[in-house]
Amino acid sequence: MLRSLTFAVALLATTALAAPAAASAASVSASGEAEAAIVVVSGDVDVARGETVEGVFLASGDVRVAGEVDGDVIVLSGDVIVSGRIDGDLFTAGGTARLLPSAEVTGDVGYGDEHPQVSLDARVHGDVSEQDWPDIGGIFVGISGFLIWLAVTLSLLAFGALLLLIAPRAADALYLRSRERPGPTIAIGIAILIVLPVVAFIAAITLVGLPLAIGIGLALLPLGAVAYLVSAFALGRRMVEPPHHPMLSFLAGLGALRLAAFVPILGTLVGIAALIFGLGLIGAAIGAARAPSESDPAQTPHT
Repeated sequence: MLRSLTFAVALLATTALAAPAAASAASVSASGEAEAAIVVVSGDVDVARGETVEGVFLASGDVRVAGEVDGDVIVLSGDVIVSGRIDGDLFTAGGTARLLPSAEVTGDVGYGDEHPQVSLDARVHGDVSEQDWPDIGGIFVGISGFLIWLAVTLSLLAFGALLLLIAPRAADALYLRSRERPGPTIAIGIAILIVLPVVAFIAAITLVGLPLAIGIGLALLPLGAVAYLVSAFALGRRMVEPPHHPMLSFLAGLGALRLAAFVPILGTLVGIAALIFGLGLIGAAIGAARAPSESDPAQTPHT
């Protein structure tokens, strides 16, 4: 039984990673005879009377077996109703299995949570016992969290590389500014982080300012991404200094921030700090660009 469960978890995880769209279904019905094993990440499985499949492995959903399963039936989260034949083992990790009077299971019936409801006329050739099995939900939560982290990291990598290719001089200018007066830069970042949401909220409560609030709301996500990337480049430039290519510096800084994101609490704090510092650098750069330069003819006194 334990070997079958390990195989099922590995198979479900591989299917979820390789083809999540194909592995999710609202309903799956077997057709014909001697069909291959059914593997579903999310959805219901119905093996109708007169149909035969080689096995059923389901992560989340319910299973009805009125026909025949020539193999194991393993459900990690969901209920199972059996009125047909299972020529193998039946296991439910988080759910209830009901064996109706016409049900037959040639192997064992295992459960991780609720005891199966076995009719007096149902036939179980093996044992009905509780299995000492780890938290399956935690495994899939961990996989989902890693996939989200990977997607965010790859998106930031592509976006940052594009910005660096488009405006390499701007990146160097922001790095030089990061080495000057970090205190005011942090203060500017905190002010922007507070002021923009407050302005959007105030604008949202007035009909006239609603378009402004929507515009600010839509701009917050890309602005936050750019600020995070600016901090990543500034950090990376300190780690990989010139004459090394700026792209190497960016990769080093982004890698350090994304690795820190793995650490609970610390990763959140590092992310907030990167956001604040990046916003401060952007705000300071905009302010410096708006300030008149010494060579501005309007500011040069006439002789």
